[in-house]
Amino acid sequence: MPPTAPRLVAIPLPPPFLLPRSLLRRSISSTQKRCMGIRSIDRKPKYSPYNVVPGVETLQATPAAALKRKLIADALPLRTGALATKKGMTAVYDVESGKRIACTVLQLDQNQVISHKTRKRHGYYAVCVGSGTINEKNVTKPMLGHYSVQGVSPKRHQKEFRVRGAEGLLPIGDEIRADWFAAGQYVDTRSTCKGKGFAGPMKRWGFKGQPRSHGHSLSHRSHGSMGPSQGGGSRVYPGKKMAGNMGGQRNTVQSLKVLQSDATNGIVVVHGAVSGPSGCLVIIQDALKKPWIEPPRISRPQVVEATVIEPEPVKIPA
Repeated sequence: MPPTAPRLVAIPLPPPFLLPRSLLRRSISSTQKRCMGIRSIDRKPKYSPYNVVPGVETLQATPAAALKRKLIADALPLRTGALATKKGMTAVYDVESGKRIACTVLQLDQNQVISHKTRKRHGYYAVCVGSGTINEKNVTKPMLGHYSVQGVSPKRHQKEFRVRGAEGLLPIGDEIRADWFAAGQYVDTRSTCKGKGFAGPMKRWGFKGQPRSHGHSLSHRSHGSMGPSQGGGSRVYPGKKMAGNMGGQRNTVQSLKVLQSDATNGIVVVHGAVSGPSGCLVIIQDALKKPWIEPPRISRPQVVEATVIEPEPVKIPA
């Protein structure tokens, strides 16, 4: 016999207003919300780079939530950085390939740990590092008191470096030398690039420019239209590339390889260029996009109980 389809029996139901409320389930919200137009259906949540981990609070929830997200993202270094001065650029020859490599010479000037910041008191772990020397008469009295309490000399520059935990807090007064960055590792450098003043769009953004002839005059190096007319809102969009002030901004160069480090002279040679003129302050820290380097283990001095030796009585001859 051929297979027979199952028979469906329709049971008449009473109208919805006669059913109890417990059997009614609202699948669609009946309240109207104004969001990009009036909609009766809730919109799906948009993707946000700040809420990609399920079960974790947003960054704006609490400081602890922001710290937890940093720990999940592995964005906090394990050890502190250092402050250096850019001395200039030179070139070295690679031993393996024999190629000539452009490099930047950085010098560390008396880097010393000034103070700490702890999670219990300040909400995060950080190491404050100072470099250089300065005359005491050019330092304010509050800062002189801060240096005297910590037992260190006044510094010309100081910078705070965040670390992941208490293991990265170096003892106050310890000196950070150039061998803190070993040859072969990668570092990130932060410095202020050279200021160029007011620059046109060709120099600032690399625009092609406009024709030099065929009736074109007085606007050979200027940009063209700045935006659409009525169809685009009759306005200039934010972020439009135009002429303006160029340079003089903080710039980060990532993943520079350390070629040499001389602890005696405080010299660190990195592969490539570092932003800023010669003599500018450069912040050096372990590379964010490379494997983290473990902090050195600090050996605490052991307390040894001293034994008291009683002197022997001296016999005086009669």
